[in-house]
Amino acid sequence: MNESASLKDNYKFTQKEADILRALQPRMQELSSEFIDEFYNYIWGFGKTAQFLKNSTIIAHHQEKLKEWFINLFCGKYDMQYFASLYKIGETHVRIGLPTHYVNSAFTFVRTFVLKNIEDNFTTKTEHLNQIKAVEKIIDMNLDVLTSSYREEELSKFLSLSSLEKMILSGLKKFNSYINFFLAMALVMVAFFAIGLFIYDIYLLFYSDVGIEKGILTVLGSLLVLWAAIELIHEEIKHLGGKGFAIGAFLMLAMAALIRKVLIYSLSSEKTSELLIIGIVIVALGVAYRLVVSKSKEKIV
Repeated sequence: MNESASLKDNYKFTQKEADILRALQPRMQELSSEFIDEFYNYIWGFGKTAQFLKNSTIIAHHQEKLKEWFINLFCGKYDMQYFASLYKIGETHVRIGLPTHYVNSAFTFVRTFVLKNIEDNFTTKTEHLNQIKAVEKIIDMNLDVLTSSYREEELSKFLSLSSLEKMILSGLKKFNSYINFFLAMALVMVAFFAIGLFIYDIYLLFYSDVGIEKGILTVLGSLLVLWAAIELIHEEIKHLGGKGFAIGAFLMLAMAALIRKVLIYSLSSEKTSELLIIGIVIVALGVAYRLVVSKSKEKIV
């Protein structure tokens, strides 16, 4: 059994469904220009589309190939040649560095566009259900083949490593995992110390002569540090789940600790120079935090 037959067998894709798609092709061909316009409106919302569609020549070529792919989606003949052409498209995506989530998101639009037009034009309920099943399967198979290029690219990079390199890479991954869990436990300890500091400051507020104003500001500062520590633990949990390292949370904790000092020193006329230095550091940390957060949002987009 060749790969195209195996793929269709895995998706339980039948000849009857291929015939249903072929019957849809004339209508979809009429809609192809509308599809291109709406597709481009959709992908320009990705934010970084202009990096891949840099000029009018590239855009015109892409629109031509995209229309050809869309019409061919309903060709009714899904053989080895058809899926090989899809794989080449996937290889092109890998070569230009197109993120996989762009591809997945684009296919969400394709699916919505096609199903909407099927919804507007079916005659019987049975025909409607059969068309939906056929469209869903061919779109999923297309996405499967396109994204397989990314998987094979990652696999080829790993297989190209020597035995020693693979062993080192595996060891580093395990070591990194242990370090992350150690960091998580250390953050829990920091949170407990912050709780202790908060309780101690409350004790001083009621059982010492620090003064009510200074005592309240000190308690507020400790509470701010505790809040920042909890937020850092929350970010580390997300990191252990596979998300990026939360450098922004560390910056936030540092700012919280310095703000606590500002709250305490603000009542002392002898701490003017220290307040000025701490203020400058807080501003610098705030700028760094802003840059980190902005960069993170760009990556998500």
